[in-house]
Amino acid sequence: MLRSPFLWKLYAGYAVLILTCCAIIGILVGRKLGEETRQQIRASLEARAVLLRKPARVNLAGPPEPSFQALVRAVGGETGTRITVIRADGTVIADSAEDPGGMDNHADRPEVRAAHLEGTGEATRFSNTLGRRMMYVALAVRDGDRQVGTIRTALPLLALDRRLAHIRATIALAAAVSALVALVLGILLTRHFIKPLSSMTLVADAMSRGDYDRRLSTMRKDEIGRLAHAFNRMAQSCSERTETIATDRNKFSAILAGMAEGVVAVNPEERVVHLNRAAGRLLGISSEESLGKPVWEVTRVREVSEILGQALGEGRDTQRSLQLSAPGKERIIEVHASPLRDGQGRISGAVAVLHDVSELHRLEQVRSEFVANASHELKTPITAIRGLVETLIEDGSLPADKRTRFLQKIKDQSLRLSSIVTDLLALSRLESKESELARESFDLRQVLQGVVKQFRPTAEDRGIELKIQVPAAAAPHLGDREALGQLVGNLLDNALKYTPAGGEVWIRLRRQGGETTIEVQDTGIGIEPQDQERIFERFYRVDKARSRELGGTGLGLSIVKHIARAQGGYVTVDSVPGAGSTFRVFLPARPPADPA
Repeated sequence: MLRSPFLWKLYAGYAVLILTCCAIIGILVGRKLGEETRQQIRASLEARAVLLRKPARVNLAGPPEPSFQALVRAVGGETGTRITVIRADGTVIADSAEDPGGMDNHADRPEVRAAHLEGTGEATRFSNTLGRRMMYVALAVRDGDRQVGTIRTALPLLALDRRLAHIRATIALAAAVSALVALVLGILLTRHFIKPLSSMTLVADAMSRGDYDRRLSTMRKDEIGRLAHAFNRMAQSCSERTETIATDRNKFSAILAGMAEGVVAVNPEERVVHLNRAAGRLLGISSEESLGKPVWEVTRVREVSEILGQALGEGRDTQRSLQLSAPGKERIIEVHASPLRDGQGRISGAVAVLHDVSELHRLEQVRSEFVANASHELKTPITAIRGLVETLIEDGSLPADKRTRFLQKIKDQSLRLSSIVTDLLALSRLESKESELARESFDLRQVLQGVVKQFRPTAEDRGIELKIQVPAAAAPHLGDREALGQLVGNLLDNALKYTPAGGEVWIRLRRQGGETTIEVQDTGIGIEPQDQERIFERFYRVDKARSRELGGTGLGLSIVKHIARAQGGYVTVDSVPGAGSTFRVFLPARPPADPA
């Protein structure tokens, strides 16, 4: 127990407190006694001066009598006091120790000046005449209202200094003895309090090792006894909670093991803390052998470790699609990663859920191929219809007005079908993994300015003000120039169609950090909240009749979404019904490479 650091820290504080208190008390008592001794000497000197006031008044009023000098010497000798009688002008007429005729003028002495002003004066200084420190007390002598002189008494301070030294020594000895006794008692008292704390430390160490059966003695009735009771209750509670946690963990592990989706969890150091059997099957690794190892070491699928690292680093949910090659087939995996946080909100790890969407992807591919095939089949008769219509419009055998009106409708419908086919082909191209977007470096400002130039006549015809805002500096981008032009054109065409005459349409380009934003804002009819989540679906129209009247195919925004996704970005919409809509396309500075 004597090796306990806490014991010596506590004892050191106690010792400093005792020694400090003893020192303060000793200093204060010494000063008080010294001050009282000085006051006693001053009162004694003042009383001796009062005894000589009457005879001094007579001699100060006129010429001093020879017997007065003898009286002063006699009184001074009997009392051991130096007595000096001084006129008002500072002339010494009698002194118990020196010949007054040879003494200096005393008018400038501090005690004499104080007596002239206040009636009494006091001073302590070294006397050059006697060669020692002296205490002087001066008492004014008055004859009626007139001050005729001063009686000054003085004593050497040697006796006072000796007395004070003896008092200080006595006080120091008493303080030292008191401090020694207090320190001895302190070590015993400190051990009395440290012993139960040492026992608590041993029990706490046992609890940290999982031993919750040890208990503390609760015989004491003070605060330490109550602390021991609380400690024992805590041990019991920890035992019960540990059992509950173990049970819940076993249930949780059983649930994860039975899930069809793969689950991978890592700690902040990206080491695997959980990997269920489904994840092991998808990634081709062993669940048991992966625990405790870095995730990038246990799996050769680079994207899994990247998405978990991204969730840890950015602290937000992330999603990515993976293409895994296996003997005889390919798997498409959707990975959703989320950060794990502790009770204080700090990131304590990340978890990734792997969904095998290979079958869904296959069905989607079949649907896309069907649309592509159907579009190709429709394009040939549509082209023929357009040719026939143009021929019939030029034929004069039918009445001109009917023929023109009839054939013009056929032409309009053929153009509409051609637009649908073109859009379907564009969607099929974007969704097809065999078709890669071009990668070239260009200035995004030129793309936006070219699209605005193309649509400005349409905007003027409809009475809509078209504005563009681009940065003064170049906005270089690496991607597919034609695809981004189509993206901006679709957004701008959509905005002009649904903005009434007198409205405004803005197109803006912003760059911040590693992200580029293309924004198209209009003051049109807006979109209802329930429709905003579905407008990017194929053929989905908010107002079907108006869309068909304006020539819309219902594929423009779907193409925008797919182009943005192919460029590594995404598109969002903010809209207020009746107040307009704002579409924003967010693109990274460098689009991601195509998955291997």
